[in-house]
Amino acid sequence: MRRAFDLLKSSKKLDLDLATIPAEDPATYAMIRKADTVGVFQIESRAQMAMLPRLAPTRFYDLVIEVAIVRPGPIQGDMVHPYLRRREGKEPIVFPEPELEKVLGKTLGVPLFQEQAMQVAMVAAGFSANEADQLRRAMATFKFTGGVNKFRDKLIAGMIDNGYDQEFAKRTFKQLEGFGSYGFPESHAASFALIAYASSWMKCHHPDVFCCAILNAQPMGFYDPSQLVRDACNHGVVVRPIDVNASEWDCTLEPLDGNRRAVRLGLRLTRGLAEVDGKRLVDVRQDRPYTSILELSRRANMHPGSLVRLAKADAFRSLDISRREAAWAIKSLRSDTLPLFADADWREQGIQPEINEAAVELPPMTKGREVVEDYRSAGLTLRSHPLAFLREELSRRSVSPCQALQQAKDGSRISVAGLVLVRQKPGSAKGVMFITLEDETDIANLIVWPSVFDRLRRTILGAQMMTCRGRVQRASGVIHVIAEHLTDETELLNSVGGQNEAFTLSAGRGDQARHPGGPDPRVAVPVKKVRDIYIPDLHIDTLNLKARNFR
Repeated sequence: MRRAFDLLKSSKKLDLDLATIPAEDPATYAMIRKADTVGVFQIESRAQMAMLPRLAPTRFYDLVIEVAIVRPGPIQGDMVHPYLRRREGKEPIVFPEPELEKVLGKTLGVPLFQEQAMQVAMVAAGFSANEADQLRRAMATFKFTGGVNKFRDKLIAGMIDNGYDQEFAKRTFKQLEGFGSYGFPESHAASFALIAYASSWMKCHHPDVFCCAILNAQPMGFYDPSQLVRDACNHGVVVRPIDVNASEWDCTLEPLDGNRRAVRLGLRLTRGLAEVDGKRLVDVRQDRPYTSILELSRRANMHPGSLVRLAKADAFRSLDISRREAAWAIKSLRSDTLPLFADADWREQGIQPEINEAAVELPPMTKGREVVEDYRSAGLTLRSHPLAFLREELSRRSVSPCQALQQAKDGSRISVAGLVLVRQKPGSAKGVMFITLEDETDIANLIVWPSVFDRLRRTILGAQMMTCRGRVQRASGVIHVIAEHLTDETELLNSVGGQNEAFTLSAGRGDQARHPGGPDPRVAVPVKKVRDIYIPDLHIDTLNLKARNFR
């Protein structure tokens, strides 16, 4: 957000911060209610996106509740559904005693915050301030130690002595017990909600600034730069490619029209390029653009290895040099540096060096191959989505675009396919896994029951692209596909770049740097389950795409 406010001030002359950002903006809440929150702080996860249309925030305190309610504590304490039913008018809001209304009135009689748990203990069960503080400490451990349980008998007995029904007392303790599994203080939730609102406002009104700032803040969040850029493009943001004559080290904003700005991808997205080399290239360039790879190499004292990485990122387009031509030119530079530099000196003196070699005409890369190389070199593409090249084959298999889910009826069966963006298996979900797929039209959110996960574990954890056959579930504006069968389509994805293309490079183990030394699921499946989700090393021969895996 600091980066976003700085960009807003420098590019659009708007001087705002968290304290002065326009409050209670209707357009921002309309966007939030649609769960259009990719990249937004705190409310971008699958669970939050599923909750937003149901909670339908219209004011800031709704966001405070939204942040707090999607937590293991409220979920385990069975607070979520009672709150939603009361909010939707499906269940009456009843308070056994007036004093409880003062404590729980703003959360419709359901304790959602730690402070409320303490107040309930003091008001309804007669806890002293010291005992309530001990309860707070027990709730704040978040380590499943069962510390809250030692207060059970005293709390229930105290509520009964004060005239509360025994069933109500037990239900109240069950709710408070959930805080031992992680719940928020109200002040904490309000602080988070402020940043969530501010980032939502920025995305709603200045998506160009939002995109640029969040790319410069990577790595963070649920989504890779590829998904953040694609989402920004879907919101009308113009994104321009990495270029040696236009890019800074960070992503920047360039004038477009009116109050809109184009996002120029920064050299920082070039995989393997050292920051010192990228910044030196920018510092030396100043207002005098580079005219050739040779000139760039000489002026910026650029090592051939760095030039190769820039060539792979297709960063020489402003010089009218293709990715393949750049690689060829750099090979020549590496093999015969001194004569080439001599040629550069002659050119600067107005002398045309003698050319002894015939020009080499290189065949252009196919469109699919260009996309593959984009993902290899920068982790994203501004060209066509990989699945656009496979749509004909997928249609032949009766696989629908993800966008078809918007018109699909509840309970109908459908097959969709896409790149695996996110795998998430929360500890509070009782073994259920959530998967997000993306194709060229939209995303599809899958629910994988434990029985399906156990049966198709290797496919689910290893596939970079998969087809899902399942049943459509529509509820409160949220669409899921209940997975019945999943197929690994990584081999089909690998065909995007072609089988006989020149300059094909092996990507190796796609997840090795992030999870070094982990066992390979293709060799053996671990017998002992250590974590909620095992994240394997992933291998893909042609197109290297990483899903975000969360516990």
